[in-house]
Amino acid sequence: AGSYGFQVQAMGGPGGLALPPIQNQPMVKEGTVWMPVPPPLPNCPPGLEYLTQIDQILIHQQIELLEILTGFETNNKYEIKNTLGQRVYFAAEDTDCCTRNCCGPSRPFTLRIIDNLGHEVVTLQRPLRCSSCCCPCCLQELEVQAPPGTPVGYVVQTWHPCLPKFTIQDERRMDILKITGPCVVCSCCEDINFEVKSVDETSTVGKISKQWTGFLKEAFTDADNFGITFPMDLDVKMKAVMMGACFLIDFMFFEHAGDNKQRTGVWQ
Repeated sequence: AGSYGFQVQAMGGPGGLALPPIQNQPMVKEGTVWMPVPPPLPNCPPGLEYLTQIDQILIHQQIELLEILTGFETNNKYEIKNTLGQRVYFAAEDTDCCTRNCCGPSRPFTLRIIDNLGHEVVTLQRPLRCSSCCCPCCLQELEVQAPPGTPVGYVVQTWHPCLPKFTIQDERRMDILKITGPCVVCSCCEDINFEVKSVDETSTVGKISKQWTGFLKEAFTDADNFGITFPMDLDVKMKAVMMGACFLIDFMFFEHAGDNKQRTGVWQ
């Protein structure tokens, strides 16, 4: 228990009196340490209370052995953790076999994000759109629902001749934040940062980073690691939308296609 950064308190007390269990402690389920369940908050979609307590999350894509051995595209699965290594959510793609293997990284998908109670708290929906900036009239978009069925924001690709650019919008389609990536989205021994900026792009408020995972993992798998930082006081709905932006960026630039190559920019 000590390796997880918390202690287990004994239940016995002086004179054999039982002490109540520690409240708000990490949960251990099937060997996985989950972040404690926060109390419900007013005006906060159920399940997003976790995001009010953190300013950084880590997203680890799980390695699929079948995909490595056969090249057969499987549904992506991700662990979403806080900086203590406690799992906050688990995300799983829900896409049929034909769509995954015919459309590859450009595929439309539904991604379901589940909390430690097994409740689906966020749903991400990506429609089928053009995968090249040659067609600026039909660029990528992602809808974020929390709870499922209730849109709280959108991630919309912005046309640019050289840079990956996105706009984060609220449920009313009002622009809230901008995201700008590097001209060449290629990982080679270093992290790749997508800066999150204010609407006028004069100040940086956070970032989405694709983390370098080593030569072997980068070469033979598409299981990527990401880090997201945002202001602690950012609207919890916009934190959820930033999380959705990270998944869209992963599919657009870091998912391996059938030829086992990744895109390096907006034109590929």
